Amino acid sequence: MSETPMNTLQYRFDGPEDAPVVVLGPSLGTTWHMWDRQIPELSRTWRVFRYDLPGHGGAPAEPVASVAELTARLLAVLDELGVQRFGYAGCSIGGAVGAELALRHPHRVASLALVSASPRFGTADEFRQRGVIVRTNGMEPMAAAAPGRWFTQAFAAAQPAIVEWAVQMVRTTDPGCYIAACEALAAFDVRPELGRIAVPTLVVVGEQDQVTGPGDARTLVAGIPDARLALVPGASHLTPVEQPAAVTDLLVRHFSSPWEDGSTTLLAPVPPAPEEVPEAALPAPVSEPEPVPAGRPDPYDDGMKVRREVLGEAYVDGVLAGTDEMTGDFQDLLTRYAWGEVWTRDGLDRRTRSVVALTALVAGGHQASLATHVRAALRNGLTPAEIREVLLQTAVYCGVPAAHAAFETAREVVRQETTPQP
Repeated sequence: MSETPMNTLQYRFDGPEDAPVVVLGPSLGTTWHMWDRQIPELSRTWRVFRYDLPGHGGAPAEPVASVAELTARLLAVLDELGVQRFGYAGCSIGGAVGAELALRHPHRVASLALVSASPRFGTADEFRQRGVIVRTNGMEPMAAAAPGRWFTQAFAAAQPAIVEWAVQMVRTTDPGCYIAACEALAAFDVRPELGRIAVPTLVVVGEQDQVTGPGDARTLVAGIPDARLALVPGASHLTPVEQPAAVTDLLVRHFSSPWEDGSTTLLAPVPPAPEEVPEAALPAPVSEPEPVPAGRPDPYDDGMKVRREVLGEAYVDGVLAGTDEMTGDFQDLLTRYAWGEVWTRDGLDRRTRSVVALTALVAGGHQASLATHVRAALRNGLTPAEIREVLLQTAVYCGVPAAHAAFETAREVVRQETTPQP
């Protein structure tokens, strides 16, 4: 056994040094210890590499902005260690890393197991809402919600010590790193690309998982050409902890196949020859480029992306659903001009743009739009205390009556957005 922090990813090895490598990726809010019960059996045959997410388990608190960045950090550590080819099993966000590896670096992954995973984790709104709650209340609401999210009721009642251990993992996670990971999951969506995953894939899901349930697992299996499904009875989201023997057996059987006959070749540092790269990873045939229209590019797509990130998927969907012949052109104008031309500029960050927007709305007396932009400000990283300071400033320069109305609106929005759901 050895353990070393490096490149902001804290990691640990178990098993024979000359054995082929299996990498185990953790779930959001956990540490590498979530895989403890799998190690005795897996380390008989493989050199097991586990890592902690940034800010988890005492790892350096350097947040990642995306699943792709987390994957790049993992590969940087493996490169330093000379690990070129490996099996990979990841739970939840660890599964997202596995999908990213198989899609962008297919020659590195010999075999893949996606545990309690999904090609898209819930909705972007759900994860950004988590960020608002943690930014306001700290990690305690996430810790309190963990047992119901991770375990079945029967397991939680029978194993209070394990449940408390899990709660402590969440409670000690760095809030900034947790929020950044939520943002990364909010932006993660590989549904259109599943057909390009060309490695043998095992999809494991707890029968009672309410976070990434059997429906998500079946979407993965339907989309990945060489995938099979394992449904684990009596398990919720943290399946390796709740049903360790079943998950261990599934992983042993799955990872045994790729290493039959000549398994040590998987540790070779030389990348595979071009003819060995899966066909799905090869570049598409070169075709004649389509002529680029003259003038500036249409900002609509970028504007819609930012509009959804700032205002929320549900809100934007509701606005667009109510669009008709009278209002359609106006909504297009908003998306292209306000969101595609202004909100996408590099000159100010989104927090600052929210401060400007709140001030302008109070000054103009636009109470109907203020609630929407208070929600946006919370999503863009402003705390309730900072919003309070902005509104106090408007009272001086925009008038007390306008600020009074704004405080009433903001108080209700902040209450709604920062109250953890039962």
